[in-house]
Amino acid sequence: MTRIPVADRRTALVQAALRLIARDGVAAATTRRIVAEADMPLASFHYVFASRDELMAELIEAAVESEQRDFAPVLAGCDGGHGVGMREAVRAGLQHYFDGVRADPDREKAMLELTQWALREPGFEPLAQRQYARYHAVAAQAAADAARLTGSVWLRPIDEVARILVSFTDGLTLAWLVTRDDRAAAATMDVAADALAALTAPAASRSHTPAASSTAASRTSVSRTSDPKAGRR
Repeated sequence: MTRIPVADRRTALVQAALRLIARDGVAAATTRRIVAEADMPLASFHYVFASRDELMAELIEAAVESEQRDFAPVLAGCDGGHGVGMREAVRAGLQHYFDGVRADPDREKAMLELTQWALREPGFEPLAQRQYARYHAVAAQAAADAARLTGSVWLRPIDEVARILVSFTDGLTLAWLVTRDDRAAAATMDVAADALAALTAPAASRSHTPAASSTAASRTSVSRTSDPKAGRR
């Protein structure tokens, strides 16, 4: 029998749990059902995870990492940002994110299910808080990159911009999962891009912008604290 490396076992179990949760909900994701989904013996689970809770925490991390890859290329198709305005940059980034949602709706359903489960289960609220802290860090990094590459400055603190962006993507994701209406999603992204672009100004006018100092401080904070790769919804 071929020996499977521990890292590969962990990945297979996490992916099996993700499929189960998307299909049947968190309650269905027992250790026995997870190993059955992964086609592994129960001993494999306990060999790589100390508990189901540890798997759940890793599952959130893995799903956020995947969503982060969808958000990373904010200026997809806008190489170097030459001649590209913030509105176009944000719209391109939202489209890239949405393409990831459409490509893997089960991941999004599982993440929504996990969030609700963590909020309901006593003692598990930190998992939901950690999930959204990662979303906000990813969005802040994306916003900082967009400003730099388009020669713009945010007129609001970047952590506030990140929260607005996550709120937009949350609504976009949930609405599309319910309706599967691509045209409505495109309209939502257009409005979001317009709204976010209105919160910026050319970097040349930064010295005349009242919020410039707070924006600079926020960008410095993001560079120290945000994870350089994440987003969602």
